[in-house]
Amino acid sequence: MAHLESRKHISPDSGFPITLHPNFNPKIKDYVPPDPIREEFHPDKDRASFADPEKKALFSIAKRVDLTELIGTRLENIQLSQLSPQQLDELALLVAERGVVFFRDQDLTTEGQVKLFEHYGTLDRHPAQKDQRHVIIRGSREDHREILKYTPWPSGEWHADTSFEINPPSYSLLRMEEHPPVGGDTAWVSQYGLYDALSDAMKKFVDGLHAVHTSRLQYDTILDLWGTGPNRPPIDTHHPAVRTHPVTGLKALNVNTGFVTGFAELKKQESDKLLEFFAYHIHSADDHYVRWKWTVGAVAMWDNRCVVHRVIPGTYEAPRKGIRTTVFGEKPYFDPNSESRNERAKQEKESMINGENGATDGQTQTPA
Repeated sequence: MAHLESRKHISPDSGFPITLHPNFNPKIKDYVPPDPIREEFHPDKDRASFADPEKKALFSIAKRVDLTELIGTRLENIQLSQLSPQQLDELALLVAERGVVFFRDQDLTTEGQVKLFEHYGTLDRHPAQKDQRHVIIRGSREDHREILKYTPWPSGEWHADTSFEINPPSYSLLRMEEHPPVGGDTAWVSQYGLYDALSDAMKKFVDGLHAVHTSRLQYDTILDLWGTGPNRPPIDTHHPAVRTHPVTGLKALNVNTGFVTGFAELKKQESDKLLEFFAYHIHSADDHYVRWKWTVGAVAMWDNRCVVHRVIPGTYEAPRKGIRTTVFGEKPYFDPNSESRNERAKQEKESMINGENGATDGQTQTPA
């Protein structure tokens, strides 16, 4: 917290830092980003679209271990560096279905990781990222509840990476190079599950809304707290509050507390209350949640279109360093004819039952 401008202005009455609006902070007010705001573009077809739905090539070498019913799978007996293009496509499909897939003891280097992830599309660049190919991810040892008093971005909250972009990321991969023995875990929540957990009436309501995603709060905080310069000016985008995943065709909630500040169609008080509900909804989603304990050489690959995540803050002293690569995705869209994961599962179950009944009836009607 040493970089915070508010730390330089202490109240003589309370002895605590004075809360300063960012516009009065010259580090923020006078900064000129070097790059322009991105324009929308149309990425190549998602690699998961080319995968065998049964993933036979991938599962011929990998053992699958589902960590929860609805989110998170660990693949064993596998090295990412050795996967064929077909197996990489099937991995993308598994990630799109399960939200996040984990690996232990990987032999990837940074160069190998970058090359591998270029298979999935054009590499994205975080606003604070200096290297075009990857960003270094550190730990979180700050008290984010305290920081929020002095800088506007809720940096410890659930988020999908840079969801404010016109083309937000699709896949992200994080590989851990240094890590403490305890602490520094990362957690993910399924946005398929968050949508399914809503009442039918709430689903119909949210289906018609646009969430206001903004980088402004992070922009201010990058300058003030991190002491570095964002690459691009701040941006506000209105994305569907429920999006349709282009590969699975499933509905996923597209709201996160890290970057969403409201809902375009609602009045201020309505918007604030709905955002407050979604903060509760995400934080109470234990049945759609998975938490990963990192080790050196461990890797997680996730789909930002159907999960949110956050690093769990801690007080560990040992260094934590990860390398993250990310690729651009499509501009979020909502197809009113798409279905939720629960609706699809129900339809598949009914189809199976009807098929079994049909087979039984056919056997009964066959003459002896």
